Amino acid sequence: MKHLILGTAGHIDHGKTSLVKALTGIDTDRLKEEKERGITIELGFAHLELPGDVQFGIVDVPGHERFVRSMVAGVGGMDLVMLVIAADEGVMPQTREHLEICQLLGVKHGLVALTKCDMVDEEWLHLVVEEVREYLVGSFLEEAPIIPVSSKTAAGLEELKTALRRLADEVHEKSVDGPFRLPVDRVFTVAGFGTVVTGTLLSGEIATSDEVEILPSGITSRVRSAQTHGKKSERGSAGQRVAVNLQGVDHGDISRGDVVVPRGVFRATRTVDARIDYLSSTPRDLKHRATLRLHSATYEVPAQIILLDRDTLAPGESAFVQLRLKSPVLLLPGDFFIVRSYSPQITVGGGVVIDPAPPRRRRRSAQALELLDALSEGEDADKLLLLTRESLLSGLSLEDLVIRSGLSAQRTEAALAGLLSQGLIVQALRKPRIFLAKEEFESLKSLLLGGLEDYVRENPHKEGIGKEELKARIPKRSDIRFFPLVLHALEKEEKALVDRELVKKPGHKPFAVADRGDLLAKLENALHAGGIEPPAIKELCEMVGGGEKSVLDHLNLLAREGRVVKVKADVFYEPKSLQVLQEKLIAFLRENDGIAPPQFREITGLSRKYMIPLLEYFDQEKITMRVGDKRVLRKR
Repeated sequence: MKHLILGTAGHIDHGKTSLVKALTGIDTDRLKEEKERGITIELGFAHLELPGDVQFGIVDVPGHERFVRSMVAGVGGMDLVMLVIAADEGVMPQTREHLEICQLLGVKHGLVALTKCDMVDEEWLHLVVEEVREYLVGSFLEEAPIIPVSSKTAAGLEELKTALRRLADEVHEKSVDGPFRLPVDRVFTVAGFGTVVTGTLLSGEIATSDEVEILPSGITSRVRSAQTHGKKSERGSAGQRVAVNLQGVDHGDISRGDVVVPRGVFRATRTVDARIDYLSSTPRDLKHRATLRLHSATYEVPAQIILLDRDTLAPGESAFVQLRLKSPVLLLPGDFFIVRSYSPQITVGGGVVIDPAPPRRRRRSAQALELLDALSEGEDADKLLLLTRESLLSGLSLEDLVIRSGLSAQRTEAALAGLLSQGLIVQALRKPRIFLAKEEFESLKSLLLGGLEDYVRENPHKEGIGKEELKARIPKRSDIRFFPLVLHALEKEEKALVDRELVKKPGHKPFAVADRGDLLAKLENALHAGGIEPPAIKELCEMVGGGEKSVLDHLNLLAREGRVVKVKADVFYEPKSLQVLQEKLIAFLRENDGIAPPQFREITGLSRKYMIPLLEYFDQEKITMRVGDKRVLRKR
């Protein structure tokens, strides 16, 4: 059996509900208010089986402008539309808006049912057909059949069924592959069973005993039982109307606009990247940061429109945008939506979701626009490569790549295999599988190699750095779990040598401190002799007979051991001399409200060469604090 969703669309009181009843025998007006007023307020549902194993789930949508929200919910899952136009009135305002909504929501197939033909003569009917055909030029219904019918006399009903049967051959069923999604359009309670939700299954299959999650709340449950088109069934498939009895969920815990999905698969979002088409019939430009009402499936949520490449969007134009939603909803790549203004309350545009979990975009970023263009039209591999590059040092998991690219798991795996074989991306973790762009992986290698080289330079007497200390150099924006792979790559390239818990630099030979004790002692003695104005590095080199690099390495070693004090990169003090200067400074500040550089020079006799580095050192050590041109004593 081929399962398709057929939606009605059209102006109020053009006979949509009567036509559905004439076709199926089912009255979709179920509310008392609907019966009394003679109009459809909420979505109504029926089913129609045709020869050749075709079953239509029919969604009867409201025609009145006030009920557009329900209309959009009905269009969200439809495979083809039956545009209903009354022969005695022709094309009316809601006819136009409903057709625009169908186009914006990606409906590609349908026909026109010209109702109430029993109320007009042949000549009038011919004129109305011509009017409708002219109106449909340029739309997806331009070549669609126009079938005159009468729900009252049953005239044309068989021709309508035949046309629907032919259309069914042109329409592909929704895919049952991948996880199921059931947007909720009704919630009610059945005595003895509990909460029941209904909706049109957009993808996958849902079955009795499935563990489910309700988004955006995150409530978990299990399917107790299911029905498809009013009959008990163990399984519901994409394209079917499904009613699901949920175990352990209170009626108040779920509402229209929620989505039933497999547990732990999807995440609700408050930010999406999209392409928006702004209707040419809209009376004014769309401004950057304008707020509109977004409708998709059964949700309605305020959305701020971030125009990424301009400040205004004129009627009839399209653009990439970022939608920032007031509350979280489930949106996936390829999901269609419409946007409506608040005042006047009209449909102004619509579009399709490109990325459901993007970062905040920098406007007019060529890189961001290139990514969105690739996600819209590009090859699978290009999409995954650009997404992975955008994630920088954080990388992206397989699950995130599937969700953000909109590709199936199978297509994602195939594209990843090609990228891995070309060396354009790297699998940084096996469980969970996380991927890094080659450039970012190389960046991590450089960071760790630089950390190793810095450590060896600063600790020439040591063989290497501990693994844990080197791992700590992985940036916070990355993931320390990438460390083993990065280290292995450095070892493979012979840039690092791993010896149990130690990482060494190949070719590095540490000097023995004991063998260089004479040089260390000479440096200590020279600094002690220099007192409050110790020798500069070049002077120390001449005094101890060593090269500049060797002298600095030994001075840094003495500083780490606390035997000298590093005041500046090239200024080192013997601790006792520094203590004398510090005590003089503190004593002065206890008697005065601050000290300026000339006063510091006066009490110490230091030249400017030492005075400024020392004042900055005492600030750094939180002994003093600079206030204007003076230093004051920090409170302790």
